[in-house]
Amino acid sequence: MAEQAPFPHPSVFLDEKTLARIKGYRVHESRTPERPVRVITPSQTIGPFFAVGLHASNEDDLACTTPGGPRAGGTPIVVAGQVTDEHGRPVRKALIEVWQANRWGKYEHPDDITDAAVDPNFKGWGRMLTDAEGRYRFRSVLPGAYPNPGYDHWMRPPHIHFSIFAAGVMQRLITQLYFPDEPLNDIDPILNGVLDLQARASLIARRAGEADGVAAYTFDIVLKGPDQTEFFVDA
Repeated sequence: MAEQAPFPHPSVFLDEKTLARIKGYRVHESRTPERPVRVITPSQTIGPFFAVGLHASNEDDLACTTPGGPRAGGTPIVVAGQVTDEHGRPVRKALIEVWQANRWGKYEHPDDITDAAVDPNFKGWGRMLTDAEGRYRFRSVLPGAYPNPGYDHWMRPPHIHFSIFAAGVMQRLITQLYFPDEPLNDIDPILNGVLDLQARASLIARRAGEADGVAAYTFDIVLKGPDQTEFFVDA
């Protein structure tokens, strides 16, 4: 496979004026901050953190509600990556939680009142601790796009939500993984609200061949520094 470009998003990005014309959605820096806005990790820790009992061994699989049971429909994927600090050192025992829509764009959540189909075998969330090398890995299916109610029903591209807790981080960090070569990335106000192209590229997973016979993606997370993953803050 050809070597991936450093910033894999291949699309032509929308500018700020174009985003402002999208009906029903207002991009503001409190939700999608520009690069200078940073969540600063303090020099002292407030640990110890995260006993192993906080997660179960089967919680790394979003596409199966019962270990060994029927699997959710859709395109199987594996997502893996490494969590590092500003010096490139692995962050061990970081707690990562992920959640996403099923292949039809339906969340396993009572607040999702759309008409999209429910998959009874789709769990839709996962939880794991990074290992000694800061690595994580989970199995799922490719999420579907869905209309965003109340915003003129523009379509959100396939994405996966990430929540990260780690020693020395005073609040959880929230970000989203997007997929490469996805046309809807070009018109998503949330993704394109990140105006710094390097920061925006940090949210695009890299295709990594296959793992266990299914499509594999790499999504590394940097907690701080010039290469920091773009995190979202509450409005």
